Amino acid sequence: MITIQELNKNYGKLQVLKSIQLNFLQGRSYAIMGPNGSGKTTLIKSILGLVIPNSGSIQVKGKSIHNDWKYRSHIGYMPQIGHYPDQMCIGQLFDMMKDLRNDFTNVDEDLIREFKLDQIKDKRMHTLSGGTRQKVSAALAFLFRPPILVLDEPTAGLDPMAAEALKEKIVLESTNERTFLITSHVLSDLDDLTSELVYLNEGSILFNDSIDMLKELTGEQKLSRAVASIIRNIPISMQTV
Repeated sequence: MITIQELNKNYGKLQVLKSIQLNFLQGRSYAIMGPNGSGKTTLIKSILGLVIPNSGSIQVKGKSIHNDWKYRSHIGYMPQIGHYPDQMCIGQLFDMMKDLRNDFTNVDEDLIREFKLDQIKDKRMHTLSGGTRQKVSAALAFLFRPPILVLDEPTAGLDPMAAEALKEKIVLESTNERTFLITSHVLSDLDDLTSELVYLNEGSILFNDSIDMLKELTGEQKLSRAVASIIRNIPISMQTV
């Protein structure tokens, strides 16, 4: 679904991505983890076309994304903090997004109904709480039934009921051959929602395999403890798995 080969990105003398090689497969859910400054945000933005790498290639569904922005129609993106026109109403925002697309007849409005956004469609964006903005971002990400979903801290700011509703939606759509890339500091969420782990450190891949394999290697049952253990103990020869 997404193939990344020899991806490098520098900001001046600082190299933030170092020869990244990854394959994100159809129907799999991936946790993207790493400490601050590890390169995970730059990796995600490179996939989204928001950052231009210095070298290497990214292919989505077998086609290079270089100078071809049409591939973005295959991706639903939920940012950690959504920025929308202050004076626009919720309903106007969804209508605008539908108008910008030619394939909006088969939209997925489950989260609009689940979060009752249709009942507050006349509220302006600048009046919304952070949690309600997150609900809008989540509903927009799923709206056009994209085969790839990139979710950045998806449950941050959501109340417990909304967070559970979103997690249930992710699990449901994971069975529909969607590919999920999820970043989160809530490791219990990643344990529930993802099966694969890509862990970045200082721009390089420290671990790239299934979460079950990580737990087997470390002898830990919780993802948080497994990650901590492998960072401390992984042999140098395995640091580019």
